[in-house]
Amino acid sequence: MLSVKHLLGIKELTVKDIEQIFKTADNFKQVLQRPIKKVPTLRDTTVANIFFENSTRTRLSFELAEKRLGADVVNFSASGSSVSKGETLIDTVNNILAMKVDMVVMRHAASGAPWFLANHIDASIVNAGDGTNEHPTQALLDAYSMREKLGSLKGKRITIIGDIMHSRVALSNIFCLNKLGGEVTVAGPPTLIPKHIESLGVRVEYNVKKALEWCDVANVLRIQLERQHKPLFSTLREYSIYYGVNRDMIDSLKKDIIIMHPGPINRGVELNSDVADSRQSIILDQVENGVAIRMAVIYLLSGKREVE
Repeated sequence: MLSVKHLLGIKELTVKDIEQIFKTADNFKQVLQRPIKKVPTLRDTTVANIFFENSTRTRLSFELAEKRLGADVVNFSASGSSVSKGETLIDTVNNILAMKVDMVVMRHAASGAPWFLANHIDASIVNAGDGTNEHPTQALLDAYSMREKLGSLKGKRITIIGDIMHSRVALSNIFCLNKLGGEVTVAGPPTLIPKHIESLGVRVEYNVKKALEWCDVANVLRIQLERQHKPLFSTLREYSIYYGVNRDMIDSLKKDIIIMHPGPINRGVELNSDVADSRQSIILDQVENGVAIRMAVIYLLSGKREVE
């Protein structure tokens, strides 16, 4: 059992909560290696995936996690729904809850939307990303993937590179890694790094090469052009030259580092293919671990007592 009813953000979790999620994910990873990759733990539970923003990887990962647990799954997309006709968020969710849904997994473009929902309905809420605020399950799977390779994260150095300003992944990662004892540097163009971000306990570096020389892990983020309402750098080519991570840059380091990316990758922009597909990359491990972490979160929030 977690200390919270909802997973709204990493800020609300204790270190004990995070460790419990990781331990439970370890058990579910073993389940996922079996010929039959299902447990009937949530066979009496209905989960609604409500995505007000487009998503492929996160939505599929949650849906697979829910089905692996034996839950009944309802998928809702805002496009083509009554939302496009002016229906409010709370009306939409109340209509879904009238169908006796036990848990809601929600992605929304508005920061804070999951908190608003949690104050108005009884079902457990899992935040699958809200605006530029948080993406807690991504941070959990990232930290879990790092821990698999490095052991304890205490004292380990992690650089988060790219569009920090518009990234909910960056913020959740910072909160999670700080709780687990990691040291964090954010790197990228000055126009994509928020002012006063040092107040979150991170270092700022504008030279990507220096940031890579410092770290044990590089978590490279996508340039989120859809969230940028004005030009923040001249061209994607210029960004790639000065802030992209390429093979020559990695080969010039005097050590091996771990390469991560939450996806989808803009290949040739923030990350070149020969780095993304290299032996140092654990991007596919992140995808695999995402299902186990989301299984663990849904299972623990459901209040079930044991994994069958």
